[in-house]
Amino acid sequence: MSQGTTRAASGTATRRLTAAALALPLAATGLLTATAGPAQAAPRSGAAITVSLGDSYISGEAGRWQGNSDTFTGSRSGTDRAWTGHGYDASQVYGATAQNGCDRSDSAEVLSAFGADRAVNLACSGATTANVFRAAHGGQSFKGEAPQADQLASLAAHRRVGTVVLSIGGNDLGFVHAITQCVLDYEASAGDCRDSQQAAIDAQIDTAMANVGTSIDEIRAVMSADGYAASAYRIVLQSYPSPIPRSSEDRYPQSGWSRTTKGGCPAGDDDLDWARDQMVPQVAQRLSEVAADRGVQFLDVQDLLQGHEVCSTSDQLAGSAQPPSAETSEWARFLTTGLTQGTKQESFHPNYYGQLALGQCLSLIADQPADQDFSCQSTPGQGTDGVYLTPAS
Repeated sequence: MSQGTTRAASGTATRRLTAAALALPLAATGLLTATAGPAQAAPRSGAAITVSLGDSYISGEAGRWQGNSDTFTGSRSGTDRAWTGHGYDASQVYGATAQNGCDRSDSAEVLSAFGADRAVNLACSGATTANVFRAAHGGQSFKGEAPQADQLASLAAHRRVGTVVLSIGGNDLGFVHAITQCVLDYEASAGDCRDSQQAAIDAQIDTAMANVGTSIDEIRAVMSADGYAASAYRIVLQSYPSPIPRSSEDRYPQSGWSRTTKGGCPAGDDDLDWARDQMVPQVAQRLSEVAADRGVQFLDVQDLLQGHEVCSTSDQLAGSAQPPSAETSEWARFLTTGLTQGTKQESFHPNYYGQLALGQCLSLIADQPADQDFSCQSTPGQGTDGVYLTPAS
């Protein structure tokens, strides 16, 4: 398949640390709090909808931000979508979930792909696989919401679900701790974090991937209980995009304080390279294996933000001379402690532009056969019209 045939047609803050305050939940949010209803004899009629389950990378965490700026006041150079003209109201972006921290944004990929009339976002920021499982099978409520599989059961009993998109496993792996430790080590000049954090991930990844597989089993179980045949819907499992670049593609030098005080990407060169070229691909590879084992479609987005990452040489901060745009701005939220701009849990998540790009990926794969896997990528210097699919390798 050529790039042309799948190309879409849509179109620092000074002193943001200290990193000890950092906590970066990989989010996932849910709209429904009801538990599963009785099994239905058959799926409901009407137009099919797409439902997203999982964590922050699909719930819409950081959708408040159109790029990044080191302006602290007002609209932050046009990047803060919560600016009301006289203050800030995160519910303008996250709705009611701004209160419980699920942070389901209005630009979350499933909504930007299909619109609110054809999509429902049940993901919640910070969720783990245990928050996906049904309560009757060990699932746990999270942030005041029922387990996501139980929410899906209630939804699928009343509306016809055609696709379930799942992003989960990152919080099981301890991404929060890994990223936090790399930032702390950089700020303390304590050397690289990659070896210790790679060992931690290796120790947890088998269990995490097994639980991702169980999450897929849970989805199938509730769909079957609601009367859906296996052929009546598809499940798409997706990987995680890298919000940070390789060291050779970071516009700020490793020495000095610019990565901290301007860029919002405080990490050493070796740790950047490890995260971009080892950790993210490792997780993507393992998730692809889970998808193959469970017979579901795999959407690999590990390279989606290439050239649009925080601190990339191919983009820049927004400012008075350069308003935010999908062509020039960063597509992921930079590091913030939550003291001056937004909340710290938004850090290192796809922002408004990144979520529109993820939505493009989802809309593109919806037009492809369900038995084929794809990688979704973008073009540096272009907006979401530069997002395209290639067959996954």
